[in-house]
Amino acid sequence: MLQSILNFVIDTVAGLFAGFLLVRFWMQAQRVRPPMGLAQSIFQLTDWLVHPLRRIVPGFSGYDWASLVSAMLVAVVSIGLEFLIQGAFSLPLIFTFATLRFFQWILYGFMALLVLEAIFSWVNPSAPFAPFIRALNAPILSPLRKLIPPLGGIDFSPMVALIVLQVINRILTELAPSLLRI
Repeated sequence: MLQSILNFVIDTVAGLFAGFLLVRFWMQAQRVRPPMGLAQSIFQLTDWLVHPLRRIVPGFSGYDWASLVSAMLVAVVSIGLEFLIQGAFSLPLIFTFATLRFFQWILYGFMALLVLEAIFSWVNPSAPFAPFIRALNAPILSPLRKLIPPLGGIDFSPMVALIVLQVINRILTELAPSLLRI
């Protein structure tokens, strides 16, 4: 029981921290300026890891690769800790499951952004965070909006995007048992 609680705490803390790193990467990749308070929070929480990594992994083509690599490092460390708690240690498995977790965090992040946009559109479309969330979702929703026009004034593209992201997540989840046989 203690083992599962420790794994839960590690996964939760690592997931939240990696989420900030991934949002940092995505908002810089999309050149979206967040509200000042959010920007300060994200940068203050992540600078300690991103800045030293920038010496090794510089930005390129307008992307903050150090933030993305930092998120992957968080995945490797969290999976490594969980393996150590379970009394197992296999570098190939740690890197394999860390990569899987990293991609799942990306999917969960996109799903959370889509849900936030839906909530803002229903509750308060003119909220200060709404344009920021819309701008982060634009690369995902724009292609779908071209394929799926609004029906009766309702935009179904966020729901379709959520379904597609869930399908991808399920595929990744189904891959996990087969990866154990490596």
